[in-house]
Amino acid sequence: MAPIHSGDPVNLAVICVSVGITYYVLYAFYQLFLSPMSSYPGPFLWRISQLPRAYYLMKGVLPFRIAKLHDKYGPVVRVAPNELAFREVEAWRDIYGHRASGEEEYPKQKAFYKPIDSHASSIIILDREGHSTVRRQLAHGFSDRSMRAQEPIIGSYVDLLIRRLRETYDKEVAANKEAAATDPRGATVNMRNWFDWTTFDIIGDLGMGDSFKGLEDGGYHPWVALINNTVRQSSMLAAIVRLGFSGLVQFAFNRGAIAATEHTQIVKEKLAQRLELKAERPDFIEGLIRHKGLSFDELAANADLLLVAGSETTSTLLGGVTYLLSTHPDQYRRVTQEVRAAFESDDQITLTSVSGLSYMLACLNETLRHYPPVVTGMPRVVPKGGKHIVGKFVPENTIVAVWQWSINHDPRYWTEPHAFIPERWTGEDARFKNDRTEAMQPFGVGPRNCIGRNLAYAEMRLILAKLLYNFDISLHEDSRDWLKTQKAYVVWDKPQLNVRIKPVVR
Repeated sequence: MAPIHSGDPVNLAVICVSVGITYYVLYAFYQLFLSPMSSYPGPFLWRISQLPRAYYLMKGVLPFRIAKLHDKYGPVVRVAPNELAFREVEAWRDIYGHRASGEEEYPKQKAFYKPIDSHASSIIILDREGHSTVRRQLAHGFSDRSMRAQEPIIGSYVDLLIRRLRETYDKEVAANKEAAATDPRGATVNMRNWFDWTTFDIIGDLGMGDSFKGLEDGGYHPWVALINNTVRQSSMLAAIVRLGFSGLVQFAFNRGAIAATEHTQIVKEKLAQRLELKAERPDFIEGLIRHKGLSFDELAANADLLLVAGSETTSTLLGGVTYLLSTHPDQYRRVTQEVRAAFESDDQITLTSVSGLSYMLACLNETLRHYPPVVTGMPRVVPKGGKHIVGKFVPENTIVAVWQWSINHDPRYWTEPHAFIPERWTGEDARFKNDRTEAMQPFGVGPRNCIGRNLAYAEMRLILAKLLYNFDISLHEDSRDWLKTQKAYVVWDKPQLNVRIKPVVR
């Protein structure tokens, strides 16, 4: 038998495998016993590898898995070799809150917010100084004055939604008179689509001076159709980058193999059309246009962010509250009575007048808790030298985040956390007097919180009030498990939401 020499391929393979195994054994030993993170609890495989986290993210169940880990290991869990998940109220302030002058803020994790280097950054990823500059320019479009000027624009699309729903009902009744006569519940519509078309049309007009004509055409504009895929895809790309394959992701983007390429091109075309409008408009982009320091690509990046953030999340919340009200008859009855008692005619329902609907606000807040549009944690990176979070030292370069779905269902902060009970927000039921409502932060906290919070609330209240004033609604049987079957990435991957509508007879 011939001896095996060092140059033998079999021998080289054995050596490589042995070295690889030795490396990972030593790496695992370090992460478990010697790393500055070793004192934080978490599952064995999660503490030594990025693979479990990436696996559950790609399955669309990571936020729920994180919540289960919190239930088992406590309010701070190590979910990757260099990442901690928090379920503590105080962590909102410690991670995301305002900093004293000269104190470094926690920078955003680039692999999550910008997994692809597209050579243009939006406000979401800019450093402290750049963020402050752009936010000041954007503030013009979100001021009270601008909201009053925007009201006719927003109202026109909400009124169009109601007209189109009536037309859909009339068409179904005319096409199937016998069934309509025997079924008092009305016509079936997919409210996921209608909410998408409404919110994207509104944000298209307010952001770019032109709607996507979803309500008018009864269909998805190509850009809107790309959104869900792009959001899902971004989660996948972030997971791949975390696994160490950022070069592969960048290569695919540069070759146009990623949907974000087409998505970005459509945004740039819309922006070019908006820039051709010489007249000043009360929209979001006006302040950025005045700011001469931004390039066209930077304008496009910020416009893209505004379009997505101002539409997808609002549509998701409206779908969630419609589903939850339809499956909770007592709450549906109460909010419907509130809306119909408050107004004598449809034209009395405005962005301003809906602010008096206190129980509707409670329903929206409870939906934000129960079904947060942004379901994940928004990761930051601990600055150089490390920081104390909730009283315990965390090493520099550690990724940290408060996970929205998990903290919103923490039994330490919420009575009956998995139940939909708007009364917890009204102060009328003593059972909920100890609920920590500040645990819920759907719009974020600190200097980078959502600039569009007030507009989002006003828009959601207006759309829901108009819908409940004009229609009786009930859930179609095939959407009974709508919430239970959804996948969650950064946002929800929503199936059809089939609802029966019937015009209110007055």
